Amino acid sequence: MVDDRIRAYARLLVHRCIGARAGWQVHVSAQVAARPLVEEVQRQLGEAGAYSILQLSFDSAGGAWTRAAPDELLATPSPIFQTIQTDADAFISIVAPENTRDAADVPPERGALIARSASTLRARITAMDCPWVACQFPTPALAQDAAMTPAAFEDFLFAACLLDWDAEAEGMRRIADRFDAASEVRLVGPGTDLLLGVEGRECAIDDGHINLPGGEVFLSPLEDATEGLVTFSEFPAVYHGHEVGGAWLRFEGGRVVDAGAATNEEFLFAILDTDAGARVLGELGIGCNPRITRHMKNTLFDEKIDGTVHLALGRSYTVTGGINESAVHWDIVKDLRAGGELRLDGEVVQRDGSWLLEAVDA
Repeated sequence: MVDDRIRAYARLLVHRCIGARAGWQVHVSAQVAARPLVEEVQRQLGEAGAYSILQLSFDSAGGAWTRAAPDELLATPSPIFQTIQTDADAFISIVAPENTRDAADVPPERGALIARSASTLRARITAMDCPWVACQFPTPALAQDAAMTPAAFEDFLFAACLLDWDAEAEGMRRIADRFDAASEVRLVGPGTDLLLGVEGRECAIDDGHINLPGGEVFLSPLEDATEGLVTFSEFPAVYHGHEVGGAWLRFEGGRVVDAGAATNEEFLFAILDTDAGARVLGELGIGCNPRITRHMKNTLFDEKIDGTVHLALGRSYTVTGGINESAVHWDIVKDLRAGGELRLDGEVVQRDGSWLLEAVDA
């Protein structure tokens, strides 16, 4: 028997997130632990008359081939994969790790080469010119990182994903409209005073379409107009199986000019030096999911915590006007719920994680 929640989750992926149509070629990438969800997704794609092109992996790093292949092979997509990147009508990515640190032995420079081989797909995704969605399936490893039992994490994941997304969209759209009218965003808090230029940039909302769980308003700051200091003292920054504790970044003219961390500082520096775009902010996101209230070392969820923001080093979303290019897109979460403020053109619009805008529900 298929869990009704898995059936509903698959329906969300196939019908709301990508809007599968007859004749579409849908690329489904997944890890083997996600089999119950993968099979339900395939069934619903079949019912919709769409092709399911399934690619399974054993870990998030790409397995033994990634670790053995020479650099030039990693950086160059195979002709078949290039065709998929170019011609597939939609993409579904289901992450289900047996070990959330399974990519920790892959050096950042090799990770950048892997990202380069997917540049065609990355360009299509950041421009939102094809339907795509990334999500997770509950595994004991994810539960362990969240300090939950597997059953509790499973309940949490489905609760955070299976919301009334049309209703959530209304509230997020009101927030986005206020940000769209602003020229500057300022983040203020302990160890943080950061100014971001946003004039002319438009917000997008994730209302259960592109990145489950949904629940964020996001935009691409002007690439040369970020100034000041941000300190990520509340939560560790997690990226590709690595944790960086107590990270801080100082910006001048839109670029990181100084940085440090309490732990794993060398990894932070390695990511910043990946390419020219890695020291530029590609995204400011505002967490809006009411069912996510605490940090779990799981960026897909943590960036949606209601009352937080996240700043992404590297690649921007061209759909929101961004032009920064990088192999990196590292979302780092900043908690504003204890002593933090969001200001738009000098007006405080959020304090301690609570909205002060009249048009936004508290």
